[in-house]
Amino acid sequence: MVRIVGVELPKDKRLVFALPKIYGIGLALARKICEKTDIDPMKKTNDLTPQEVSKIEKYIEANLKVEGELRREIKENIKRLIQIQCYRGIRHQKGLPVRGQRTRTNARTRKGPRKTVATGARRKAGGGKR
Repeated sequence: MVRIVGVELPKDKRLVFALPKIYGIGLALARKICEKTDIDPMKKTNDLTPQEVSKIEKYIEANLKVEGELRREIKENIKRLIQIQCYRGIRHQKGLPVRGQRTRTNARTRKGPRKTVATGARRKAGGGKR
């Protein structure tokens, strides 16, 4: 079991595909880490030696913001936007899309499930479309 910066990596995956389990590391960055630390990216995580694991961990700690530190920074940036009342901050505050997407339809991920609104006065019984 390989543990890097507090995250347990999957045992049977290749290193380049296991590193993206760490928040803040994607596939491209995982390849770069393998290149900089001179470790074969196709090596399985359970085949890594303790020296290789410490080498990867040292590189990540020295050069990257990952996990808690990165989450904290992102949260602080959003708080700052809300505090200065800029357009993006207001959108975050209201729970609407921030990057210019349409909201008349779609945007359900940000807005949450539909809230049914009463339709107002009903037409008289027996009256169809006019």
